[in-house]
Order: sequence, then structure tokens, then C-alpha cells
Amino acid sequence: MRLFIAVVIMALLAGAAGAWILLGKGISNPHNYKTVGDISAPWDYQRIVGEDADYSKYLRNLPLKPRGTKVQLYTGGDARLQSLNYAIVNLPLLSNAEQCADVCMRLRAEYLYHTRQYGRIHFFDVNGCDQRYGGGATRKAFERYMRNIYGVASTYSLSRKMKPRALKDMQPGDVFVYAAVDRPGNHPYGHAVMVVDVAQNPRNGKKAFLLAEGNTPARDIHLLRNFKNPLRSPWFILDEDSDLLLLAIFPYKGDELRHF
Repeated sequence: MRLFIAVVIMALLAGAAGAWILLGKGISNPHNYKTVGDISAPWDYQRIVGEDADYSKYLRNLPLKPRGTKVQLYTGGDARLQSLNYAIVNLPLLSNAEQCADVCMRLRAEYLYHTRQYGRIHFFDVNGCDQRYGGGATRKAFERYMRNIYGVASTYSLSRKMKPRALKDMQPGDVFVYAAVDRPGNHPYGHAVMVVDVAQNPRNGKKAFLLAEGNTPARDIHLLRNFKNPLRSPWFILDEDSDLLLLAIFPYKGDELRHF
């Protein structure tokens, strides 16, 4: 009898997981969370403060669009691969050039702008030149600067000029990034995704993290879904010893984590 009950329970759990995958994979923000910080951490994990508590707080306060919203292209219409999207960040894009690396720079710059740290807003272009912001609190000047940065910086400049971070030291605001030249062969494009939240298991020290992404062509900033573990989606569980991480459908080497 006990064996029968155990089998039934396992079947129900498997069925529930299958239903989540089949029915939930196309639903954005299925629990209608209001912000990134409202997303429940895995039951055995606790969010970390991070080295920059204000930065962590800013990223966790990023607003999310309502349940069922679809990722839209900057030029209009639904983006392809909607199943990659777990939730959409409610932050309008500034141009059709705001793609993957640009989104990472945008979120960093928005934090510094909103905390009035204008002198810290700067990014390197593909030639290694430091492009500094000098427009102060004027929003039009800030947005003009960002649109210019989108045209001169890329995954190449991020991967070359951002500072490496060991996986075990992952912080909110870090970036996984590689350039096209780092993927010879059938990889004509680089890619970048930002770590917008980190939680840690106090018993074993393992970390879980959330990723925000932009893509080509330009589309709404969104949190990535974890296909490897849909019951914990959108949290990715970090393997600190891994030489290759598959984050949604994008592969990253273990040494491709960077920070500003």
C-alpha cells in the first residue's frame, strides 16, 4: 500500500512538472511579480547583499511587466523565441541599437544615473578609448550619451575591458560576456547577459542567480528562463567548478564572468 501511494505521489509530481513545462513555458511572469526582488528565491537559498548593496537593491527593484506580456521588438511586433522569456523588465528601450551588450551597459548606467553618480558613468569603445558621460542630471543628455555608446561599444569591448570575476565570487551586476572572436567557426556574434540577482544556500555555500538579457534585433529587456530546471526557473544554480555553463541556450566558459 505504501509503495502504491509513493508511486501515485511521484506520478502526480511528474505530471505537475510536465504541466508546468507545457503550459507555463509560454507565460511571461506567471506569478505576476511586481519587481525582480519579488521573485521567490529557491526554498533553501537566501539573497545576498553583495559588495555594493545599493546596486543590488537597484537591480532587485527593477519593475516587471504584468503576467502574460510578450517581448516586443523595438520596431514593433512580437519577438521570436518567446519561451526564453520568464519576465519582462518594464524599462523602455532607447534605440534599435540597444541589444545584448547595450542592455548590460544600460542597466549599469541607469543605476549610476539614478543615484547621481554621474562621474562614474563611463564605458570603453571597441578601440579601448574611455567614453565618459558629462551631462549631469539632464535626462536628454544621458539618453543621448547611451545611444552614442551603443554605436561604439560591444561585446568585444565589454569582454576586453571589464574585470574578470571568479564564479565563486559572483555578485549582482556581474556580466557573462564573450565576443565573436572568442567563438571561431559558427559563432558570428558575441553575447552578454547580466546577473541581476544572487542568492546563496547557507548550508553548502552554493549560489543561484537570475539573468537579464537583451538580444538582436533590439527587444524588451527580459529575465531568462532556466530550461534545465524548470521547477526552479528562472533561477540558475551555479556550478563553480564548471568549465562550460549553458545559460538558457547560450554557452559560456567558466572564465567569462566580468564586472564593471
